[in-house]
Amino acid sequence: MNLLGIDYGHKRIGLAYADTSLGVAVPIPAAVQPSLEARLAQIADTIKNRKIEKIIVGYPYNMDGTVGAKAREVDEFIGKIKPLFGLPIDRTDERLSSFQAERDYFAMSPKTKKSVAARKKHRKSGDIDSRACALFLQEYLDNCVKSE
Repeated sequence: MNLLGIDYGHKRIGLAYADTSLGVAVPIPAAVQPSLEARLAQIADTIKNRKIEKIIVGYPYNMDGTVGAKAREVDEFIGKIKPLFGLPIDRTDERLSSFQAERDYFAMSPKTKKSVAARKKHRKSGDIDSRACALFLQEYLDNCVKSE
């Protein structure tokens, strides 16, 4: 089964892809277009081109496990994409995935670790968002798919 992970944000939507038979999630280019409509069009193309069968959306629970304002925004986003794409959608805990992705990404290179400009560039490109998405999609694979 082909899965698309989505890390929703107002300006950027991180994306990751996984094939359950392989069991590995990989980041793919984030949707960073100026309008939500254009970002949704990129997601639609990704769904078509990668033959996606299920969408996994990162759900930003508060650290205490409660649902806050950001999670309600994600619920609204899911409400928009569910009829648009007509695919099953699961939510998965994404707490600390962005923090982990950014830490891992900048730990790889001492040069980028120190550069504020490099950090801004990678945030704007959606690289960090897609890496965070791959982290929670991998966790979903490890915990949910293998137990099915």
